[in-house]
Amino acid sequence: MESINSDNQAQELDGQKPAVLDREATPTSPAADQPKPEAKAPKRHPRRKWVLFGALGVGLIIGSVFGYRWWRFAATHAETDDAYITADVHPINARINGTVTEVAVNDNQQVQQGQLLVKLDPRDYDVSLQQAKAALDVAQQQAQVAQANIGVTATNAQGLTTQAQGNIDAAAASVSTSQASLAEAQAGVPAAQAQLAQVKANLVKAELDYRRYTTLLREGAVAQEQFDTARATYESTQGQYNAIAEQIRQAQARVVQAQKNLDNAQAKLNSTQGGLQQANASGKQTEVNRRQYQAALATVAQSDAQLRNARLQLAYTSITAPLVGRIGNRTVQVGQRVQPGQTLMSLVQPLPWITANFKETQLGKMQSGQAVAIKIDAFPGRVFRGKVDSLSPASGARFALLPPDNATGNFTKIVQRIPVKIVFDADSIRGYETRITPGMSVIATVETP
Repeated sequence: MESINSDNQAQELDGQKPAVLDREATPTSPAADQPKPEAKAPKRHPRRKWVLFGALGVGLIIGSVFGYRWWRFAATHAETDDAYITADVHPINARINGTVTEVAVNDNQQVQQGQLLVKLDPRDYDVSLQQAKAALDVAQQQAQVAQANIGVTATNAQGLTTQAQGNIDAAAASVSTSQASLAEAQAGVPAAQAQLAQVKANLVKAELDYRRYTTLLREGAVAQEQFDTARATYESTQGQYNAIAEQIRQAQARVVQAQKNLDNAQAKLNSTQGGLQQANASGKQTEVNRRQYQAALATVAQSDAQLRNARLQLAYTSITAPLVGRIGNRTVQVGQRVQPGQTLMSLVQPLPWITANFKETQLGKMQSGQAVAIKIDAFPGRVFRGKVDSLSPASGARFALLPPDNATGNFTKIVQRIPVKIVFDADSIRGYETRITPGMSVIATVETP
């Protein structure tokens, strides 16, 4: 045992020789030719193996926990980074042509509703306003004249109508009187003619008796008394005949006069009827004047509309903010000539929302009112709150300028994205209202049941 230990010590001493001795050894030395002793195998430690297995188990448990939590989170949440902030951007356009005399705001400036933005030269439109006022005054005066003419014409027509109607009544009465006189005169003529015929017959008999008695008296065949009686009878009958004949002539003269009077009365009646027609014509003129008055009123209304339009045109020279917001993309300058419809600047309304484009496979449980966690790239570490407002009625591809047509035969199924509108919680963005601007990128996570 001692010899063995001594040999081991000798070997250890040989192994502890300095390297200098080895370098000094020549290639022919016997020590260089001797083989080196073999290295001993390292000892294995079981404790390290168990530590390694324990670490792997802990890692597996932690991974399982995080994997399970991620699975639970993915099952109850829908997330997308294809989202951005948007807001109503109102273009501020010129409604009339004109020259810019004042630009009252700058880019990024906060403005209130009704605040002056741009002022155009108002002188041309002020002149147009004065012309419209003068035209309205002229139209109103013409309407007043037309209204006065209605009253005058109506009064004259009423007077003429009353007078003509009175004349007609008087003429009609005169005609009636003349007709009665004519009828009376005409009725007396036949009776007188009948009486004349009877007297004429008596006159013929009396004349024959008178002639016979004259002959008999010359012959002395009758007495003078009988002759006188016959002569008296003849003369009396002759006088009676002449009287009746005179009555007939007078009656005929009355008939002629009555006829003339009737003709005159009829002519007067016709004349008065012509006066009534003239009065009626005056009534027609009154209607014409009424229509002229209505036309004058229409002219007044037209002039009033032109006046209001001139006032509007003058008001358009002051371009004001339609609502509260911030100015952006201002391109107008003082002295610039603008045209109707030209965009001068934009007004961004301070009520942003989010348009998140979710995959169609994420919308199975999504509906309005669900809570949303919002991360904005511009504010890392800050989580905003919101809710789902509504889902788009069609995919974004359908609203594209050139929507794809799946009926072409070369079909490749691609998961479509549906825009979802998300609104912010007002308390969540308090203090960030002016910092959250349209176009910012967003990661939106919707909590689904």
